[in-house]
Parts: sequence; C-alpha cells; structure tokens
Amino acid sequence: MQRPPTILMCQPTYFGIEYEINPWMNVEVAADHAVAEQQWNGLFEHLKSTGIAIELVKPRKGLPDLVFTANAGLVYENRVLVSRFRHPQRQGESPVFRAWFEEHGFEIVDFAPPDQGGGYDFEGAGDALFCGDTLFAGYRMRSDATCHQQIGAILGVRVIPVELVDPRYYHLDTCFCPLSEDEAIWYPPAFDEYGRRAIEGAVANLIEVEQAEAERFACNAVVVGQHVFTNTGCPKLHERLASRGYTTTATPLDEFVKAGGSAKCLTLRLDGEEAAAW
Repeated sequence: MQRPPTILMCQPTYFGIEYEINPWMNVEVAADHAVAEQQWNGLFEHLKSTGIAIELVKPRKGLPDLVFTANAGLVYENRVLVSRFRHPQRQGESPVFRAWFEEHGFEIVDFAPPDQGGGYDFEGAGDALFCGDTLFAGYRMRSDATCHQQIGAILGVRVIPVELVDPRYYHLDTCFCPLSEDEAIWYPPAFDEYGRRAIEGAVANLIEVEQAEAERFACNAVVVGQHVFTNTGCPKLHERLASRGYTTTATPLDEFVKAGGSAKCLTLRLDGEEAAAW
C-alpha cells in the first residue's frame, strides 16, 4: 500500500538534557523548554505548509529523546525494522515506537534473535538512508556493521556500510542527507576513507558542507519535494541548494542541537524519502 506523503513527529513535552550519550550533550547546559517548544512548533508549521501530513506519537515522561523520531526505525514500503538502541537511556523508546507502528498498520519485521546472530544495535533512519535504490548504513557509533547484511537480505536491497569516525557525527543523518536519487548533501570528514570513496562512487552529485555549517547540523535536513528545511546558520549550503533549484527554509533549532539533533532527527518519513527509489 502506497502511503501519502507523511512525517512522524513527537511533541517535545518531556524533552530535556537528562544524560550525556553524545559529545553535544551536557547536563549542565540545560535546554530551555519554552524555547524548544517554540522551535519544534516552528518546524512543524513549516512542514505543514508544504501540504505534507504529520502523524504524532504521544510523548512519554522519562523518554526525553523520544522527540527524535528519525530513530524510531527504518521504514521500507509498509514494513518497518524497529530500532534497537545502544544506550540504556533510550531503550525504552523501542516498545513505544513498535506499538505506534503496529497500531497504524505497518508490518513489523524483526531481526534474528541474539542466539541466531542478531544481537546488535541499530538506530533506524538515523543510521540508514536510501539514495536511489541503495541503502547507505552508518556504523560504529550507534549501529553495528553486522546488522547491515541482514537488513539487505530482509528488504532485498543493496546496502553500502559506511563507517563514521567523528563522535560529533554519531548518526549517518548528521553528516549525510540524500536529496534525490542521485544527489546528496554530505560532510566528508565524518567518514573514514572507504566510506568517502563508497559515497563518491555511488552518488553522482554531492554537495559538500563546510565545517562551520556541519556543526550547525546542515546535513540534518528535511527534504519535502524540492524544499529543504535546516537549522539556521547554513547560508552557504542554502546558496548552493538554490543554485540547483531547491527552495530552502532556515528555522531555529538550537535547543535540540544541545542534544545532538536538528530538523531531520525530529522527523521520520513514513512514505519514503524523496531520494528513495521505492
């Protein structure tokens, strides 16, 4: 069943910096909750203005990172591989997302159990992004390389594993953003040499982001048709995108950057990204 263009989000009711599981997080630098709500609402309204439908998963107390729905799982057609989070602080999110997918008609596809070689971590669309018919899969920081072969077999797709080497870019979606089937935004220093070569060999048109804008989470963008949404502070990327026919919107998301996330982290496409061949 083909779903209409739809994004999954979660209101930041319980969002906050309650622990440190990536270099951006500092429990002594608290998020301003009122500002976070304003920023989330701003992104929500910008996305709604494109005509895309937005579904919501209910916030849960004690799960401050539930707001980052990109990590819920990997959606492929009407199937979903629900995430297995590496850090105990986030493991309570998996049953919440699993229940939501089941209630909304998705087929849950499970990895092999641990005693059959399936005991590994996988953090959904945070580490698995389609560009054309190829699934690029980030590993080392949050997801295990050993799961990629099984993902390819389960979904029947080509998977290219790419190693992430900078802890600040701990998920693939912080340093790589497919725009179309042959075009993507990326930050090369986040990858090892093989990963850089693999991406350069598989994606015809690459838009490189400068360090200063990578640190503003320029690559953590939401793509809806020809419209690209990012955090503020990425003018050079926006200029390059405009020259290629994209419409860009900068919306402030600094409170979420404190937790290591931005626009893409706050969303999960349920119908397939613009760049996904399926």
